[in-house]
Amino acid sequence: MKVNQVEMIMSAVKPEQYPDDGFPEFALAGRSNVGKSSFINKMIGRKSLARTSSKPGKTQTLNFYKIEEKLFFVDVPGYGYAKVSKSEREAWGKMIERYLTGREQLRAVVLIVDLRHPPTVDDCLMYDFLGHYHIPTIVIATKADKIPKGKWEKHKKIVRNELNMRPGDPLVLFSSEKGIGMDEAWREIENRM
Repeated sequence: MKVNQVEMIMSAVKPEQYPDDGFPEFALAGRSNVGKSSFINKMIGRKSLARTSSKPGKTQTLNFYKIEEKLFFVDVPGYGYAKVSKSEREAWGKMIERYLTGREQLRAVVLIVDLRHPPTVDDCLMYDFLGHYHIPTIVIATKADKIPKGKWEKHKKIVRNELNMRPGDPLVLFSSEKGIGMDEAWREIENRM
């Protein structure tokens, strides 16, 4: 998809604040610092609409990005970040769970993992959670440019095995730096609209 028009519409913490345009929504989930903001910015062709931060745990709300008057990317708070209080983490957890399990417009979750490392326990828990609720999932393995091309298959296999991926769920290698996997990621998203 060629993106010309994109705007951050709102930050929300509860259902009555969600947009009511009815467009398909794609939630972006991943642990803090995995590169969600870089993924969003690359996909929409902007440098810094989604704020990247060296301080993990910055996103504390559901951030809705309207793209081409056709769909929303919904950036959810990163998980697995230790420097946030337990009560704050629980509040985020409830907010995210309520959105993921109750939102009719949600078409899929884009689960972002780091190709360089095996998925974390939190990544596996998130993937299992999505499977439990039958939420379609697109796994994006970022930072592909940091690994020699000849080792991609090996790393893909590790991601598939660790997450115990379901046969129908795609795994897309991605690099925000080099634009690797962008067309494939858009194809997977558009197929679910």
